[in-house]
Amino acid sequence: MRKCYKKVAVAGSFTIIHLGHLKLLEKAFEVGNNVIIGLTSDEYVKRKGYDVSFDKRKENLEKILKRYNKKYEIIRINGPFDYIVDADDVEAIVVSEETYERAVEINKLRKERGKKPLDIIVVKMVLAKNGKPISSSRIKKGEIDVYGNVLKYDKG
Repeated sequence: MRKCYKKVAVAGSFTIIHLGHLKLLEKAFEVGNNVIIGLTSDEYVKRKGYDVSFDKRKENLEKILKRYNKKYEIIRINGPFDYIVDADDVEAIVVSEETYERAVEINKLRKERGKKPLDIIVVKMVLAKNGKPISSSRIKKGEIDVYGNVLKYDKG
């Protein structure tokens, strides 16, 4: 039997929404009655080389979230440890395999602050047609599209 949490968290930049993001969101809505979505600030995404505004990313995310019939809230975060380290009402965090270690660090920080650790729910990376993970950076480089179709020949 699958556990259902009152509130779960998921976070990201969501600069280019792709199948990997959809899988994370689907899992969060599957296991949580209420989902907190941490959306990174403009300053954070600029450091990562993107220039899509918070408002535009939020708008794009909300279009996708219409398909889910559960409560959610999108909050602005300035980095991976913002909000979640001190949140009292969140029970679990949904992460990809790639960000699992970050969730472990979050729980370490929570413990240091006397907070209950979060259950960590790991979602497998969604692979592109060439067997490598789908990511916004690969899409931005023109290697693949949001569905994982290969657009450029990869020598490596």
